[in-house]
Amino acid sequence: MNLPLYIAKRYLFSKSSKNAINIISKIAISAAVVGSLALFIVLSGFSGLRGYSLQFTNVFDSDLKIYPANGKTFSLSKSSEEKLKKTEGIEAFSKIIEERVFLQYRGKNLIALIKGVDESFKNVIPIDSILFLNKWLTPDKDEVVIGLGISQKLSMGVLDYGNLLEIYVPKPGTGQIINPTDAFTKRKVVASGMYSVNSDLDSKYVFSDIEFAQSLLKLDATKVSALELKLALNANSKNIRKELKAVIPDEIIIKNRIQQNDGLYKMLNIENLFVYIFVSLIAAIAIFNIAGTIIMTILEKRRTIKTLSSLGLTIKEIRKIFFYKGMLMTLIGLLIGLLFGVITVFLQQKIGFIPITPSLPYPVKLEFINVVIVFITILVLGGFASKIAATKVSEKLIS
Repeated sequence: MNLPLYIAKRYLFSKSSKNAINIISKIAISAAVVGSLALFIVLSGFSGLRGYSLQFTNVFDSDLKIYPANGKTFSLSKSSEEKLKKTEGIEAFSKIIEERVFLQYRGKNLIALIKGVDESFKNVIPIDSILFLNKWLTPDKDEVVIGLGISQKLSMGVLDYGNLLEIYVPKPGTGQIINPTDAFTKRKVVASGMYSVNSDLDSKYVFSDIEFAQSLLKLDATKVSALELKLALNANSKNIRKELKAVIPDEIIIKNRIQQNDGLYKMLNIENLFVYIFVSLIAAIAIFNIAGTIIMTILEKRRTIKTLSSLGLTIKEIRKIFFYKGMLMTLIGLLIGLLFGVITVFLQQKIGFIPITPSLPYPVKLEFINVVIVFITILVLGGFASKIAATKVSEKLIS
């Protein structure tokens, strides 16, 4: 039988002769409830917000993307394409041309990126989920698909054949330029459709047929800026990376979806860490009420402590009594707080009673890892507070 734990339970569930200690004990447990609840809701809210912020990566970024290690392009021969088609684990791939361009429409100017894609692009990226208006590109036509942000900045619509979009790109080569207009290659196109993902991407890319982009940039048909790949379910990414480097003779860099958005993931992780630390500090302040409750209990139980010492309990065992009481108070508050937190997050997912806008509830996500984080954090804080308070039991107190 664990005598210190048994006595700690008796102290916890029996009323004190002093009403003030009973009230403070309830406040301390309530503080643990609030601390646990707040930490869990904040972590769940951040998980939901993180998922909401990154949802565009599932529809806009490919499973793997291949970049040239040096320069802006690399060569992809017909034989290499055939080998890629036969590579196990690759479901589809698309050749990409990307370059910065200057857009002009009815006196308004904008710098954007042209993204030339082939017909296989729709097999790599779910185009239907990003297409906002009208239709996608028609091969071998001078058409582009613009983002909603570009449309708003240039005040342009789709299928406006009376006012074509002008695309300018610097001509390759060196030498002295006498006439500035000779420094650019210019093409006129019509916007066949409009896409929408998020405000940043909608103002960044103009999609075109890959042959149009290669012609605009004076590139050979074998030259590409990137390859975007869709992998089969449960494909071995490591083996595919090795095969890709064997198939493509040029030096290449291969990035997965997370690596393609490395900056965004790092920013969200840092934000998550700072939010966790901030809320944990608030929870720590609340939970340290338990230390005050334990100290008051020790002072009240001085005679009992002397009796226990006379019966043979050591200072260490007596300290354990009050440490266990603090841990039990923490555990009760933690479990109640987690229960309320799970219910709150579940209701927000189902009902959305806290909205960002009338049509958009605040995103939250129930994750087991958040339960584990809260459980460990609150127990550690409660244990630390209880340990400090229990040290108030000393030889001087017993004598």
